Amino acid sequence: MLSEKMLAELNEQINKEMYSAYLYMAMSAQSKDMGLNGFANWFMVQFHEEMYHAMKMYEYVQQQGGRVQLKAIAQPPLEFESVLDMFTKTLEHEQFVTKSINNLMEVAIAEKDHATQIFLQWYITEQVEEEDNDNEIINQLKMVEGHPHGIMMIDRELGQRAVNVPTDFSKGVEAAEGDE
Repeated sequence: MLSEKMLAELNEQINKEMYSAYLYMAMSAQSKDMGLNGFANWFMVQFHEEMYHAMKMYEYVQQQGGRVQLKAIAQPPLEFESVLDMFTKTLEHEQFVTKSINNLMEVAIAEKDHATQIFLQWYITEQVEEEDNDNEIINQLKMVEGHPHGIMMIDRELGQRAVNVPTDFSKGVEAAEGDE
């Protein structure tokens, strides 16, 4: 069973994960508007990953006997200066999420909530991967800055990214994971 403090923090994190999905959908839309379908694809795949993160936490709260309390999702920015700006903001956002997940772990430790500590370990590992991926793309974008052909090559590469998380949660995250 979750403590009131742990439950409140987990519900806040669900909202942050949903905002992340919303942010990446906005970035996908602008990429598409710019004619960069590969970047649009990358951000839409990221949208699905963030929805998966939110749903995984949503179901964990329910499994632990807690009540999910969904809150309004803030509007993401509508305009970005460039794809480099998008990825810089992506990295900044993922660093914010990493701090938030780390804070959740601190709460779980303080509350002596071992089950939640084990559950959060997956998110901690995931955040390391998220930041590493963002840094790699930022480095590539900086290398080709001012060279449209380079952007097109990266766009083509990012267009190859495929969704590797379940997207149908109608029967729950665990059931969706079993369908893969």
